Amino acid sequence: MRTKSLKKNRINVVTLGCSKNVYDSEVLMGQLRANNKEVVHEEEGNVVVINTCGFIANAKEESVNTILEYVQKKEAGEVDKVFVTGCLSERYKPDLQKEIPDVDEYFGTSELPNLLKALGADYKHELIGERLTTTPKNYAYLKIAEGCDRPCSFCAIPIMRGKHRSTPIEDLVTEANKLAAKGVKELILIAQDLTYYGLDLYKKRNLAELLNELVKVDGIEWIRLHYAFPTGFPMDVLEVMKREPKVCNYLDIPLQHISDAILKSMRRGTTQAKTTKLLQDFRAAVPEMTIRTTLIVGYPGETEEDFQTLKSWVEEMRFERLGCFTYSHEENTHAFNLIDDVPEEVKQQRASEIMELQSQISWELNQEKVGKTLRCIIDRKEGKYFVGRSEFDSPDVDNEVLVDAAKHYLKVGEFVNLNIFEAADFDLYGEPVQL
Repeated sequence: MRTKSLKKNRINVVTLGCSKNVYDSEVLMGQLRANNKEVVHEEEGNVVVINTCGFIANAKEESVNTILEYVQKKEAGEVDKVFVTGCLSERYKPDLQKEIPDVDEYFGTSELPNLLKALGADYKHELIGERLTTTPKNYAYLKIAEGCDRPCSFCAIPIMRGKHRSTPIEDLVTEANKLAAKGVKELILIAQDLTYYGLDLYKKRNLAELLNELVKVDGIEWIRLHYAFPTGFPMDVLEVMKREPKVCNYLDIPLQHISDAILKSMRRGTTQAKTTKLLQDFRAAVPEMTIRTTLIVGYPGETEEDFQTLKSWVEEMRFERLGCFTYSHEENTHAFNLIDDVPEEVKQQRASEIMELQSQISWELNQEKVGKTLRCIIDRKEGKYFVGRSEFDSPDVDNEVLVDAAKHYLKVGEFVNLNIFEAADFDLYGEPVQL
């Protein structure tokens, strides 16, 4: 016998994947709320919308498992309808319709109006910047562009997200003002490629001008840059970073590899020498900058020599923040024509070696912070600690500063000056001080 769920006409949005998906879910939820729909994020509801990721094998597996989980709930009568949207749906819609036909409907990444219609809502064009944020109240993502024009051999994002499309500066300023009015203090600028921002709209790389406008927004105290591409990086951005205290001394710039042979095969449009010079220029312009990067190991044809070149370079560069992924062989990408010839266990071993090396570098750099006072924002209370971040750290991926909650009371969402008295590989321990 079918049991009806308790919450009728309540739409539960489930988000998988990256911060760009988080942003898209928030826009969807804002539209639903404007249509007077009851909408929640990852809570119980009788209608479920799953915003999927289709980037690499692990993410695809998680997305498929989540879809199957909710289809089973539908069969058991725990939910009434299941809709699927996002990157996996964009990339594999025909396959998904065939393999998991019990989903009510599948939508791609650019089909928000159609998805809303299926949910009994209208797409409201006038809602510039209206979102239901799902992040802690003190920070929010600001997606400044969609899609990507880069030809990287390993990446499926252009297949799923299309060509690069910048959002006009005035719309982003409107959105930033609305976020600030809700109490958001930190904007994390995201795109598939920040470096390219403005080329389509303004016929020039315009990230610096965007930053100059965003720093004028009252209430916003930190602006953080994520996902810049190394080739063609607009160096005038560094001048703004140096001049404007609101722009964090932080840059996330995924470099992927450093061996010239691998970079060429990856179609990255750069070389080891050019990349090294770019990083040296960054350090010269903003010596206090924290650079975060991500690397891929196990790319087709990566020899032990290529890997050792990468490892030595990581040791030499001493990145403050670094993540390492194993290569995922993705159909319809340029690299899919190559033989995925590095065994899985070798990929895993190489990733472990890089992260072990980075762990030591991070520990050494953290020791230099002991005795210093950092301005931090408190994101949450977790267990026995208040958890904060400095301007050198992004949420979820970087270091955190822990404060003993038994000794000190701090307000979540507020800035506080913390004196660092101890440091581990990826965490700092601090106590509040009056300056």
